[in-house]
Amino acid sequence: MNLNKIAIVLVNPEESRNVGAVCRAMANNALSDLRIVGLRENFDDEHVRRLAIHAADIWENAKFFNSITEATKDCALSAGTTRRRGKKRKDKLLLPEEFAKLASDVSGTEKSKGQTVAAVFGNERTGLSDEELSECTIGVTIPSSPGFASLNLSHAVQIIAYHFFRTQTKISPGYVPVNLERLDKTVNTISESLKKTGFFKVAGREDMENFWRGILSRASLSEGEASYIEKTFTKIAGLAQKNESAQDQ
Repeated sequence: MNLNKIAIVLVNPEESRNVGAVCRAMANNALSDLRIVGLRENFDDEHVRRLAIHAADIWENAKFFNSITEATKDCALSAGTTRRRGKKRKDKLLLPEEFAKLASDVSGTEKSKGQTVAAVFGNERTGLSDEELSECTIGVTIPSSPGFASLNLSHAVQIIAYHFFRTQTKISPGYVPVNLERLDKTVNTISESLKKTGFFKVAGREDMENFWRGILSRASLSEGEASYIEKTFTKIAGLAQKNESAQDQ
């Protein structure tokens, strides 16, 4: 696990003090890459620093974005934290230790190259919406009492960050996985190729793209593997169109 390749993403947090507490939780576990979907000017600097204590440098270096997709485009994996399951949410939710193991494979070590992994946390009151969770490639859940399942934002970050910290000595896979911006090109190639074969008769393209994005991000593809998949689907589409033309003659 390369902790320098772990990003904590907060989506429109409402309480400045929670952001400060998140900074402290990150510092407890040797994490420093804080990304926030929102505007810096919406937060009370004094309140953030009061809770961050000696981790104010994490707040000072925090990066701000307009969306989860923008905040995670350089990542190979983005995990949305949620306690809710549903038809439009992720089919399988990983436990924190399972996510940490996967993140360890992707992030590499300080001596070997790896890709950035993002842990995404929703708004304190509402969590991640279906739309926000769909911008992530996988889902993670922290088990808690059914009678009071909602966790404080900084507590949730602390739990996930601790599992990262505990797995930092794991050996990397030996290559650099592609990031999500690059992976989206592969997903688009698959989708366009399937379209050419007549796979999408009415609807379903978006669901199919989300499926491939999720499963391929978990596979931590190398550049060579991504290219091979693109070539395979492009050839399938070409052969399908060739056979269709031959039948029309």
